[in-house]
Amino acid sequence: MTGSASRDRAQAAAAGVAAALLGIGAGELTATLVAPSSSPFAVVGGMLIDAAPAWAKDTAIAWFGTGDKAALLAGIAMVLLAGAAALGVCERRWRGVGVAGFVVLGASVSLLAPLRADAVTLSWLPALVAGIVAGLVLRMLLRRLPAGETASSSRDSRPEPQSRDAEAVSRSRGEDEPTAPASPGPATPDAPAAPEGPSRRRFLAWTVGTAAVGVLAAVAATAGRAGSVAVGAVRTALRLPKPAVPAAPVPAGAALTVDGLTPLITPAADFYRIDTALVVPQVDPAQWRLRIHGLVAHEITLTWDELLALPLVESAATLSCVSNEVGGDLVGNAVWLGYPIRELLAKAQPAADADMVLSTSVDGFTAGTPLEALTDDRAALLAIGMNGAPLPIEHGFPVRMVVPGLYGYVSATKWVTDLEVTRFDRATAYWTSRGWSARGPVKLESRIDVPRANGSVGPGDTVIAGVAWQPHVGVGAVEVQVDDGPWQRAELAPAISADTWVQWRLPWRATTGQHTLRCRATSADGTVQTAAVAPPAPDGATGWHTIGVTVGS
Repeated sequence: MTGSASRDRAQAAAAGVAAALLGIGAGELTATLVAPSSSPFAVVGGMLIDAAPAWAKDTAIAWFGTGDKAALLAGIAMVLLAGAAALGVCERRWRGVGVAGFVVLGASVSLLAPLRADAVTLSWLPALVAGIVAGLVLRMLLRRLPAGETASSSRDSRPEPQSRDAEAVSRSRGEDEPTAPASPGPATPDAPAAPEGPSRRRFLAWTVGTAAVGVLAAVAATAGRAGSVAVGAVRTALRLPKPAVPAAPVPAGAALTVDGLTPLITPAADFYRIDTALVVPQVDPAQWRLRIHGLVAHEITLTWDELLALPLVESAATLSCVSNEVGGDLVGNAVWLGYPIRELLAKAQPAADADMVLSTSVDGFTAGTPLEALTDDRAALLAIGMNGAPLPIEHGFPVRMVVPGLYGYVSATKWVTDLEVTRFDRATAYWTSRGWSARGPVKLESRIDVPRANGSVGPGDTVIAGVAWQPHVGVGAVEVQVDDGPWQRAELAPAISADTWVQWRLPWRATTGQHTLRCRATSADGTVQTAAVAPPAPDGATGWHTIGVTVGS
């Protein structure tokens, strides 16, 4: 391939990428205006999440943690832009193929959008707009692409061989060699002159400008949805009612003063977020409704104003994701404000044979919670507040579920709008239908925060510290082992309640060299944390958190 042909293909590929970026921007802006949940990226990403097997979801969280959604979107973008580059090259070579490819792609995604649980009337529109805009822009850009010197044009510029008649005439004149060709005439359309530099620079300017506009449009659309001016303004203006039952006071000494130790109460901004929503749902409290139905004597519909008028309860609780690896950070402790779900269920009067409540989010996510966990004495709440403020939008505003003692995938439904009282043998939830266990009790866990894994400390007196948790059961003790030495009992800070984690620490006289530290907890009922190593799937990871540390001289 000649340099000119390679350059021509590269420019056509760049045109495809620029066209795709502007199409994406147009689609995202359209989604922001008419159907935020039907962002083309959200539709494709949501379908991939729904289709992903349990091992794929677990791997994504293990690799990227709370950045799993950003990683998925980045992966979709890279595949899309690679395909867009190929469509640009195809359009350059076969007119209409690249344009048709963009339109077909957009139409395909537009057909998927109405299938989403949170689809609205115009959910099909954003993706179709994206495909049509990308196709039209690709055609426009390629019309501005200067014709390069390709191999075929080089062949066309060669002198035509003499015909047999001309050769005979030459021989009759006694000429041994053909005469020199005449001066070339004007260039023909089949042999274009080499493009001038300014023409290519103009094409580059068009391409870069188109891509920049597309990126800015997509960023503006994403920021608009994330900020949700209307819902965000409502949340900002909201003043939570005072709880009828305030949270228990934090015991003296519950928060240990150790540098690097996880705070006793996790700030909302630092609280882990794991869910299936690529576009955070924007739910206006004035429009929010909760329906309780199924195997009940009385169906109940609850509005936002009715919820606020109920005697609310404040309670601290630790939540944990089932995908949390041993020693992982997908766990947090907060003070929640809400209404006990057991009180609502008592009014609904579940049937005697009911054993599960299937909760549904506005975006279609479902969780199956054991009925007994919502009707016993634990503080299972229909929560509206977190750490003294309204729920952050990304954590479920206006209403979510908080159930101490259960992993979030079976209990912590955000943006909750429906509670169906049913049975485990009649209904399956989002993740249980993908192979995860049905009931999901949180396992006894402990973690070393200080010193950091693979970090270093100076020799002499220092401290080993961390947290331990088993909500709804409580922690009775934590032990630490240095290298292969004896287990040493750590100092356990007072717990806020059995539903929260507890901090612990152990003084350590560190000696120079490499050391291995591990910890294990004992629950309030005397159960010792197992050493058996198991992955998160299907019902939570197990094993002792073990780290290496270097003690310098």
